[in-house]
Amino acid sequence: MNQISSQPSEGLSKNAVGLPQIVFFVVAAAAPLTAMVGATPAAFSLGNGAGVPGAFVLAGVMYLLFSLGYAAMSRHISNAGAFYAYIANGLGAPLGVGGAFIAIVAYNAVQIAIYSMFGFFLNNGIQQHYGVDIPWWGFALACIAIVHFCGARHIEFSGRLLGMLMICEIAIVMLLDLAIVTKGGGAGGFTARPFSPAAIFSPGLGIALVFVLGSYMGFEATAIFSEEARDPKVTIPRATYVAVILIMAFYAFSAWAIVEAWGENQIVAQATKDPANLWFAMSDRYLGKVATDAMNILLVTSLFAAILSFHNTITRYFYAMGREGVLWSKLGHTCPVYRCPDVAGKLQTLIALVTVAGSALLHLDPFAIVFSWMSALATIGIIAVQILVAASVIVFFARDHRDAGIVHRLIAPAISVIALSACLVLVVRNLSVLSGSDSKLVSLFPYLLLAIGISGVWAALRLRRKDPGLYRCLGRAVQ
Repeated sequence: MNQISSQPSEGLSKNAVGLPQIVFFVVAAAAPLTAMVGATPAAFSLGNGAGVPGAFVLAGVMYLLFSLGYAAMSRHISNAGAFYAYIANGLGAPLGVGGAFIAIVAYNAVQIAIYSMFGFFLNNGIQQHYGVDIPWWGFALACIAIVHFCGARHIEFSGRLLGMLMICEIAIVMLLDLAIVTKGGGAGGFTARPFSPAAIFSPGLGIALVFVLGSYMGFEATAIFSEEARDPKVTIPRATYVAVILIMAFYAFSAWAIVEAWGENQIVAQATKDPANLWFAMSDRYLGKVATDAMNILLVTSLFAAILSFHNTITRYFYAMGREGVLWSKLGHTCPVYRCPDVAGKLQTLIALVTVAGSALLHLDPFAIVFSWMSALATIGIIAVQILVAASVIVFFARDHRDAGIVHRLIAPAISVIALSACLVLVVRNLSVLSGSDSKLVSLFPYLLLAIGISGVWAALRLRRKDPGLYRCLGRAVQ
């Protein structure tokens, strides 16, 4: 305790997390078990069928290319605002703040989506097993309180907790994958056809990618913890590569295993007929009822881990915006004991409380509306900001090549801009599929995010007029 209290009362903890903890934050945000159980059935049913495993590889390669430029820039920019700081240093402060506003809305949207899914699954599970109907929002509100408690502790606390939860959720899926492989899979045996160009680029790839891209959401959070990382110039690039490769390998292998278990000719029919049990039915067959029950429990803990990871991400965005004078300056305050963004954490918790309570009062369906709509909004926002980041890498290194080779500073980010732009078009065109709704409100999501981005640009320009000195410091690298 004496050591803690002797630390400065301002600023985030220094040298608090290493590569493993940062990877835990990132992989937990991606929620591997939830992605497999929740996203792959729709990708199989509506997308390219047995080619979904290859679609995960395709998206993973695209994000590895994105990571080359992202990681190269991370060696020169250390800021809890991450995307905001990268865009500000590449494309200018106004676009940086605009990107930050979009990122804040997108990350809040995905967290609200996961809160609702958390409540939905717990409500269903307890009702089925015990016959007690506890409203979904009751579980969500309890989760908000627990997440706030965890987020208000040292960053190391969240890192250790997320590590344990992540290992458990990956272990249960890998156990099923290995059981499928060991027992020979389905009647047709094993093939590599799901990774062949014919399977990947079959009709429906675009729709499959809509769901696949959402499963990678959160990998970009590595740089958010750069101010708290040990040796960030080395740790952040490595954590980014490790996280993307780990997520890609896990997704691709697990999706391939479930395809082979059901059979390449049956996977679409099964995913369409009973999407909720696509994975659980195979768990019953290969591992038994006890393992399936464990998978159901771990699905809930996977959601909790994702919520906690995004909570830490959002609070650091708020913290960076407050510290630099774009938003309320009190948001830049840190707890003198735990060195976490305490005011930002309270604001983020308040947003979650108001949104969940509002959804409950309006009787919104937690899965069909809250989860689906907020996930769609978040996917559009994050991809849009990723495009700005990739473009900012090109501009940043065009001024000074520094130590970056042409692949890292130009070729990889240029390909990323093109690929991510194509993905954004796919998502917007298939917004009704991703959200499960033809609502006019959902169709306005891209325009809503554009308006939010423009408001960020206006906020930066307003700051330039009011306080030029503060404006010049926007997106600065924090030592």
